[in-house]
Amino acid sequence: MLNVRCWNDEVAYATDDIARIAKSDINGLVRQALANPRQRMRVCTHRAPDAALHEMLIVHTKETYVRPHKHAAKSESFHVIEGDMDVVVFDEHGAVTDVLRLGDYRSGRTFYYRMHEPMFHTLLIRSDVVIFHEITAGPFRPEDTIVAPWEPNPDDLAARARYVRALEKKISQL
Repeated sequence: MLNVRCWNDEVAYATDDIARIAKSDINGLVRQALANPRQRMRVCTHRAPDAALHEMLIVHTKETYVRPHKHAAKSESFHVIEGDMDVVVFDEHGAVTDVLRLGDYRSGRTFYYRMHEPMFHTLLIRSDVVIFHEITAGPFRPEDTIVAPWEPNPDDLAARARYVRALEKKISQL
């Protein structure tokens, strides 16, 4: 069983000297994600936000909205464990430059990616739940996450829904 300390409703940190995550732990993360207003949950296997290397197991539901953003001077990689999602990559002006259609290994889709340079991106969750392993450099500082200037106010649910529909239409034409 995974021992954690909760940072908030969406983030927990593994506390054991060796972080071990089993299917039962993932099932618990899924339940927690479904109970959260933003429909997401992560367990960090690094000890604290100031760690040099960040490894996280993340659960997003189909209802999760990920703001288009980039990480200042950081690379990131994802390995999909279960489910399907699209990583949509943008240029500095908001034009879609790439769509990575990700799924777990058995799906036949790309199951791993690494983004070497900071690029604006968002996630579109295609399955009811997606579970993925993310690795990036630490430390975590909120100011290192740069939200895309073209993104609508995330608290304006109608504007956000229009944005996602327009984005879906753009990527369906690629």
